[in-house]
Amino acid sequence: MDKLLIIDGTNLLFQMFYGMPSRIINKDGKAIQGTLGFIGATIKIIKMADPTHLVILFDGEHPNARTELLAEYKSNRPDYSLVAEEDNPFSQIDDVYRALSFMNIRHTEVQQVETDDVIASYAYTYGEQMPIVISSFDSDFFQLINDNVKILRYRGKNTVICDTTYVKEKLNITPHQYADFKSLTGDNADNIKGADKVGPKTAALLLHEFGNLESILANAESITKPTIQKSILNNTIRLRNNYKLIKLDAKAALPFHKKELKYDYSGITTNEVLSGIGLR
Repeated sequence: MDKLLIIDGTNLLFQMFYGMPSRIINKDGKAIQGTLGFIGATIKIIKMADPTHLVILFDGEHPNARTELLAEYKSNRPDYSLVAEEDNPFSQIDDVYRALSFMNIRHTEVQQVETDDVIASYAYTYGEQMPIVISSFDSDFFQLINDNVKILRYRGKNTVICDTTYVKEKLNITPHQYADFKSLTGDNADNIKGADKVGPKTAALLLHEFGNLESILANAESITKPTIQKSILNNTIRLRNNYKLIKLDAKAALPFHKKELKYDYSGITTNEVLSGIGLR
């Protein structure tokens, strides 16, 4: 059976760059810890997911349309053009790209839209044709989970596969309610402020009672707790705007189509890849 593995490349690069125990230098004095970790993790993820199709997507540099909805969107993140090379994951990204080309893995920097939206488009386009595994620690992908789409959170032996049951146990909601849930609570990672007094437990209770954000807003007068009712009523515009920010767009163009993503793991090792691109 066909299976598509989508790896959130930027997310994995950051995880490996900052997660390695120390800065690793090769025999030529070049820092390679991010590249080394990325290649090793990619191979392990491939072995875990056992895909027939594979794509790795990275964030490109372009204006973010979501800032038209919220000027502060993701403004809490560092400007990596100002970060010193030894502390900058992007300083090793060219080596990562060379490694992926050597491994014959389709990859690209996403332009014009966010990588998350392209991944969502893959999930909606091919999710009924074959199982899809999305490798990322970005919880926004929880909204894509269904019987055929799972999220893999790679952490070596402690790797977790997130499915509908996982989301239910962690957040007490369904994956379909995730964008509604985060609209209410806000998302610190993306600098999105939620409704005052509404934390995860309250958001889950509201969704249990009303089903989705629009129903909560339409029935706000019937919310029994006065402080929560007031917060919802006072933040109606913000909450609707939050939903637009958090809900992934499944209409983004796909950089590669299914037939271009066929992949057969050859058994190549991390050392063989490093040697192949001159970094051993």
